[in-house]
Amino acid sequence: MSAEHARPLGEAEFAGLMEACGPFEHSPLVAVATSGGADSLALALLAHDWAVRRGGRAIGLVVDHALRRESATEAAEVAAWLGAAGIEPVVLRWHGPKPCGGVQAAARGARYALLESWCRDAGVLHLLLGHQRDDQAETVLMRRRRRAGPGLAGMAPTVETRDVRVTRPLL
Repeated sequence: MSAEHARPLGEAEFAGLMEACGPFEHSPLVAVATSGGADSLALALLAHDWAVRRGGRAIGLVVDHALRRESATEAAEVAAWLGAAGIEPVVLRWHGPKPCGGVQAAARGARYALLESWCRDAGVLHLLLGHQRDDQAETVLMRRRRRAGPGLAGMAPTVETRDVRVTRPLL
């Protein structure tokens, strides 16, 4: 979120954002995709506090795309930050051959596949993503530049997949 939009998010306000993304079980178990950036780390902390207050917990999922030599070290560092905050970290690694072209799109596809399959295998129903207002504006702009056509839309706050409910409470 840009500096002019940034402001502290209170406990009650975040609870309201989560309620809008619900329903959630009595003791919610949520996974938070955590890249190590400010938005996803803030979401992990907020979601952890929110879940614990309700008798549940949050798990931080860190994806190591294995596209750069230092990616494993960076993923371990994010996992350590999560652990220090009392959030269980899980590092997911993208194995196999990497594309020569279209790397960003392939990495995004692999990331979502890893996150969703981990949630399915672990029995976690809710996957939280840290996208916020500036990400939404960027998405709409990129789609407009590609001439996505009539009905141009941004990211949905909540999407139900076969395995998990993907939620972006900070939109």
